[in-house]
Amino acid sequence: MTAYRMVMELLRAPLVLTMMSIVAVSELAWAQSSPIVEVGKFSEASEGAALPDGWKPLTFKKIPTQTKYEVIRDGGVTVVKASSEASASGLTKTVKIDPREYPIVRWRWKIENVLKNSDVHRKEGDDYPARLYITFEYDPDKVGFAKKLKYKAGRALFGDIPIAALNYIWERNTPVGTIIENAFTEFAQMIVVENGPQKVGLWVDEERNLYEDYRQAFGEEPPMINGVAIMSDTDNTKERATAYYGDILFMKSQ
Repeated sequence: MTAYRMVMELLRAPLVLTMMSIVAVSELAWAQSSPIVEVGKFSEASEGAALPDGWKPLTFKKIPTQTKYEVIRDGGVTVVKASSEASASGLTKTVKIDPREYPIVRWRWKIENVLKNSDVHRKEGDDYPARLYITFEYDPDKVGFAKKLKYKAGRALFGDIPIAALNYIWERNTPVGTIIENAFTEFAQMIVVENGPQKVGLWVDEERNLYEDYRQAFGEEPPMINGVAIMSDTDNTKERATAYYGDILFMKSQ
């Protein structure tokens, strides 16, 4: 059946569409009423799977070499392993989460090495063995004129980009807690949650109040969260990095 015929068949079946809409709304309502939203349930993924369910590659036009991601078992738990060699790409999942209702993000990760030349202050050092992206949707009614122009210019150059992103990173020696504008774009703010080699080889559990982080980083109320991504990248430093990512979830304040 062609795509056109499939659309026409659906248009002839309003009852089916209505039922689908009811189910979708019910699922969204359940997710938003639950105390926890599990975005990355990697511990339930099948070992050897190309990608965890619901996740897709995040690639960049000007970076031909991509980081390798695979689902493996580590310590009896299924996780995502990232192997980067002068490469950059990630895994991303589309979501719709209200940061006011779910301000807490929790995740766990592990790295095998810190990058020697990682430096959040410089474009040449904008690489990290592990990072967690949280992106926010573009609401033109809530964006000032100047920022709107910059956003449109950015889209013209780089394609579909978020209006804002928080990057939780494992850096080389910048103090933990540092919040700094990305070296390439003001639409992304970098937040150092780990640094140095002290915890290399260990699983580390992280928790952040992303609502407060956004307010501090951007000086305004956050819009809806529309995406979550993990990424290990070494394209600027031309180094190697290996990292592991565990489950990612959003929680209501307690």
